[in-house]
Amino acid sequence: MPRALSRRRRAEKPALAAILATIVGIGLGVGVAGRACADDLSFHEAVSAAWAVDPVRTELATNRQSADARAEAAKSWFPGGPVVSAQYYDDHFIGSNVGYTTYQGTVSVPLWLPGQGTATQRVAQAESATIQEKLNVEHMAVAVRVLEAASAQVIARRRLAVALSLVQAMQRVGGAVGRAQRVGESTAADQQAATAELAAARNEAGLAREQVEVAVAALTVLLGRPGLPDILSYDARFLAHTRLDTPQLVEDNDPRVRAAHRDVAAAQEAVRLARASFMPNPEIGIGAIHEGQYGSPWDSRVGVQVSVPLPSEARNVPMMAEARNRLAAAGSREIQARRMVRVELAQVRARVDAARTTLDGARTSAAALNRRADEMERSWQVGETTLIEALRARLGAYNAILALNSAEIGWHAAILRAAIATGMTP
Repeated sequence: MPRALSRRRRAEKPALAAILATIVGIGLGVGVAGRACADDLSFHEAVSAAWAVDPVRTELATNRQSADARAEAAKSWFPGGPVVSAQYYDDHFIGSNVGYTTYQGTVSVPLWLPGQGTATQRVAQAESATIQEKLNVEHMAVAVRVLEAASAQVIARRRLAVALSLVQAMQRVGGAVGRAQRVGESTAADQQAATAELAAARNEAGLAREQVEVAVAALTVLLGRPGLPDILSYDARFLAHTRLDTPQLVEDNDPRVRAAHRDVAAAQEAVRLARASFMPNPEIGIGAIHEGQYGSPWDSRVGVQVSVPLPSEARNVPMMAEARNRLAAAGSREIQARRMVRVELAQVRARVDAARTTLDGARTSAAALNRRADEMERSWQVGETTLIEALRARLGAYNAILALNSAEIGWHAAILRAAIATGMTP
């Protein structure tokens, strides 16, 4: 090779190496940009915004108001409204026409059975308390959904930023290789390799842009407003404030366990109500009769009416069976809720540990692949490695950056998830 041509090629290769090296530098700066864009609103504000527009919250709030209204209505003197009955008799309808006419009317009200009114009130109050715990469960679920949607958006934004930096770098590489080919310092194979990598980078940017749009739309619908909550400020210092080291206390205070326990209490009150309702409600009232017959003067009478339906197994047995079945189902759900919470706490602790290990591994991998890419570039500069191998090494470093971003976000998300699982909503 002529000495002048060799000097030109050595001058061109360091320029290409500098362009390739910008990929990792730009990618590593995405973490700072991602953190800046995540400071739109706090996580607590995001959860509050999502809670304000949550349709389940509105439904449960209405259910609680209805239960409170039933408890207030159970304080009434009577279990039902008055019953009015009236009768009219006239012998003209049968053709006798002897002047026999009777008007009769009664007004009666049902009566509470012993302990029935109190049991009815307690059932409604227990159901209201259960719904309140279900509201707490839904609030926890909203916080988890906000965390997942925010994590997805941050990951998507970082992926897009790194992909765009890769496209810019590949465009510069393609231009440099094209100039080198025109002066005979690069081969057509290198140009084709650069073109293919540029097309792949543009495809990756398109997919990343789609992911961002979907994630933004999902979070906007969830919050009822645009914005990205800050989830990257929660680190190991915040993790120390969680109660993962007291699993029994966390389990007892978990809203899902409390809701299941409240449901058991409501079922127990329903059993007491069924026992107090051992017969249909008796009725007491007053009646009046106005009648006249055979030309006699009108006569009026007033009396008291009592109606007492008798107990029946055909009515009581199914009612008691239904109440006992409800109690058994509620007890089963409480046991299942406790088991679910125990498993979830174990998963959360394992996730925190795994996220920490994954983050450390991703940092090590990114640093190692970056050094490998540097070595490949130096090898290419001296003619020991082809351009395609150097490009692939840099792309490996790019993928390691993506993995590092995902691991970092996963670490912060795992800390927040641990806080939510232990009853803390930052």
